[in-house]
Amino acid sequence: MIAIGGVPDHVHLLTPGMALSDLAKAVKSGASNFINHQGWMPGRFSWQEGFGGFSYSRSQIPAVVRYIENQEAHHAKRSFQHEYLTLLRKFDVAFDERYVFIVDRPVRARL
Repeated sequence: MIAIGGVPDHVHLLTPGMALSDLAKAVKSGASNFINHQGWMPGRFSWQEGFGGFSYSRSQIPAVVRYIENQEAHHAKRSFQHEYLTLLRKFDVAFDERYVFIVDRPVRARL
């Protein structure tokens, strides 16, 4: 793990080369099991269905780490929803806006 950080509605991870689906599965499973075992939430905690992943070149790592470390300040200026749609467009990811952020959670953008 190179960097990890987030805010109440999402988390950012910067990892060296690894299959994104394997990483998401491991993080979601491990975190869900831990949170549920600790009893931190009423009822059962679970993650949303989807996830987003973006790749960066080695030269961009310091900037991405700073971005991850400053999530609270960043989202005081721009919402997660705005940020996510901006990233989808920046990386030229095909998506249908009707199906993104249904009930305050992103769903299956084609990545």
